[in-house]
Amino acid sequence: MAQQTSVVTPERFAQGMTYDEYMASVKVNKARIEEYYDNVSLESGQTDALRELSGAEGGPARMMVIGEDWCGDVVRELPVLARVAEAAGLELRIFPRDENHDIMNEFLKEGKYMSIPVAVFYDEGHEYICHWIERSEAASREQGEIEAAIRSEDPDISDQDFGRQRRARTAARAGDWQKATVDELVGMLREHAH
Repeated sequence: MAQQTSVVTPERFAQGMTYDEYMASVKVNKARIEEYYDNVSLESGQTDALRELSGAEGGPARMMVIGEDWCGDVVRELPVLARVAEAAGLELRIFPRDENHDIMNEFLKEGKYMSIPVAVFYDEGHEYICHWIERSEAASREQGEIEAAIRSEDPDISDQDFGRQRRARTAARAGDWQKATVDELVGMLREHAH
């Protein structure tokens, strides 16, 4: 949960990278992130809801994302978050987690895990609205099911083969998980916007 006094002041927020600046800095998975970005499309109802929320008094005006290009969840979800920011007309700033532990420490999953990506929403006056961490509930549930299935099919699978199979099977679910992310974000913003 965000602290009462955040290190993310308006001045610090402005120091974050735009999506284009972040993409220029990406060292790994750039092609995968670009492919997801090119293929992500929000449904008209999602876009309408985001525009309505951002246009309302106390609605979101800014989104801060914490991430790293080596993280599979960031690779899949950052393009979605960028498309959400575009659809809603939000000012987007991205901070690499490993260079910004002070920011990350405000948004730990369950108060202890440095899970990424994190998307934090602020209103026009830079008042905290809400934040979202890592992946949709559907993605978390289904990823666990996929991992259990791989282990049950081959209990002696090597870590490398396990990773390969998990990547292949989760990639097949990416589109549905990205849609679920947008739906979760819309629901959170409806619940928490001032």
